[in-house]
Amino acid sequence: MRSVLFISGLLILAFAWMGPLPEMAAHSFSAHMTLHMLIVAVIAPLLSFALAGLAIDPVRHMAALFSPIPASVGELLIVWAWHAPWLHHFARNSSIGFALEQTMFLAAGVWVWLSAFGGTMPRSKSRAAAGVVGLLLTSMHMTLLGALLALAPRLLFNHHHSLIGLSPLQDQHLGGAVMLVVGGIAYLAGGLWLTVDLANQRNPNCEALQA
Repeated sequence: MRSVLFISGLLILAFAWMGPLPEMAAHSFSAHMTLHMLIVAVIAPLLSFALAGLAIDPVRHMAALFSPIPASVGELLIVWAWHAPWLHHFARNSSIGFALEQTMFLAAGVWVWLSAFGGTMPRSKSRAAAGVVGLLLTSMHMTLLGALLALAPRLLFNHHHSLIGLSPLQDQHLGGAVMLVVGGIAYLAGGLWLTVDLANQRNPNCEALQA
């Protein structure tokens, strides 16, 4: 199963970066946001689930650098910074900017997901609880940014054209909706998964009393 997850993540990453989306994203905000969500909400969790708990899992060796809540704050700063107009246009109009943006998105996504799900197994209650908070915080800021983009009354980013006959403003609203739905739901689902895992863990003190 780990091999399937890892290979699936790499194949989707190859499609995301080598398929039509990068060229489309240079002109369409909704294409850009689709690419962004593929990276952080699909590829990053697939790769992280494949690595979590293995000997090469960096959380097992550098746990202090993979604390879920700081990782969530770090991703928030990275995501919101790259959606500031001048950095966004730098990524759209420069191959260096695009490569830097995409690399940081992937690194931030893996940082958050691996911080929440990685480490020694079985997962400790403290890490699971911190993972719940980190993923829910990420879901909240993704939802907020998506809502701001989807509801903005004017263009925040200028593109040469949009997709499927939409106006540039409608294209921006569609991109915000993609982030709102895909990003919000993916991180919320991850937080709920960890919540269920945390609730199912037996209390060691209760087990000792029962013994």
